Amino acid sequence: MTNAQWFLLVGGLLLARGLTAPLLQRLPVTPAIAYLAVGLLVGPTVLNLFHFNPLQQSALLEVLTEVVVLISLFSAGVKMPVPFSFARWRTPILLASVSMTVSVGLVAAFAYFLLGLPLGAGILLGAILAPTDPVLATDVQTRHPGDRDRLRFTLTCEAGMNDGSAFPFVMLGMGLLGLHELGEFGLRWALVDVLWATVAGVAIGVVAGAALAHLGRKLRGHPPRHKLMDDFLGLGLIGVVYGLSVLAGAWGFLAVFFAAVALRQTELKLASAALDNPDRLQTDPNEAHAANASPDNEVAPTVSGGSLVFKEHLERLSELMLILLIGGTLFIDSWSWRAVGLALFLFMVARPVSVLVGLMGTRTLWPTRSMVGWFGVRGIGSLYYLMFAIQHGLPEELALDLIQLTLIAVTLSILVHGTSVKPLMSLFSAYRKRPPPP
Repeated sequence: MTNAQWFLLVGGLLLARGLTAPLLQRLPVTPAIAYLAVGLLVGPTVLNLFHFNPLQQSALLEVLTEVVVLISLFSAGVKMPVPFSFARWRTPILLASVSMTVSVGLVAAFAYFLLGLPLGAGILLGAILAPTDPVLATDVQTRHPGDRDRLRFTLTCEAGMNDGSAFPFVMLGMGLLGLHELGEFGLRWALVDVLWATVAGVAIGVVAGAALAHLGRKLRGHPPRHKLMDDFLGLGLIGVVYGLSVLAGAWGFLAVFFAAVALRQTELKLASAALDNPDRLQTDPNEAHAANASPDNEVAPTVSGGSLVFKEHLERLSELMLILLIGGTLFIDSWSWRAVGLALFLFMVARPVSVLVGLMGTRTLWPTRSMVGWFGVRGIGSLYYLMFAIQHGLPEELALDLIQLTLIAVTLSILVHGTSVKPLMSLFSAYRKRPPPP
């Protein structure tokens, strides 16, 4: 395809998405399915107008997916409706740790015993496919900072954390393949890749997010005296936190998510202390403008609220481009029984079982457990981990195999979860509204 054709294709999709937004809300499908359909149509599956080779373009795809995941993690973090406490966050923490470990183990066992992959490759594949995706799961995630739906909070918080908690298993798999130093008896991996990288990532994120909240509040004053460019501040926080984390050997995805959480929650506490109103939080740039114009307005602008809309627009644009490229990678023969079987095992066995094990002993209702067990959407994060491994020396033959397995799992997740999300969420909402039995 020529540059002009690409402009026409992407521009047409953007126009269609903008003009049909109300229609897509009523249809039982997600925008991601439409993007995927177009990608399959113009790609080698049907018209073969272009073919995107992830192996040859792994460096580019790694950067693109890395940026998209970071933006999505920030957006998810600033929409967290409640401050951090173990009691409130217990369920997503268990999902991002215990369920993550179980899921990696189940996928690794499937890959080792049934697909014939080496143990290290199986663990790597499990780590690639285990985390849920913050980009493609917007229909089941927290919609705005005031959204207190428990199911949406759980899925959003899990997606925000397990993009970081998957990294130790990525490094473990690469270590078993001879691509990363694990240390004697795995001691270096346990101390550095698990303990240090996790604790340091959370600490860097919390400190940076809280510091920006205090600085923004101080500069603005009350009423606002100093205008800030919230979009730039949000992007700057992402860049600084991620850069510091990488330099410190910490998990940057985890750091960015907790930076966003700390930013929003600190801004909320500061506003509450100043106004004695803990439930008010600036989330809309239009409200920010109104607050600037009216000194009597109680609601003060915030960095988290002012940057959220811009981040969500970037997220939607990135989703379109990357899913279009996914469709352009697949051939007819990509749909092997190995790949389809792995995807079905992931959706029907690994995810539900891992959620069941992770939430043992909690008071989570069974309907909620069932919904969480089903909506383990895979997407852009999985592509990033795969490209990361390729860029760090994954053998070409093994890389091609993992690319095929991962892309089919992601594609089927877009189709299966995308077509089921609206009907199941409607049923779940109706269930919760039913009056209790007498």
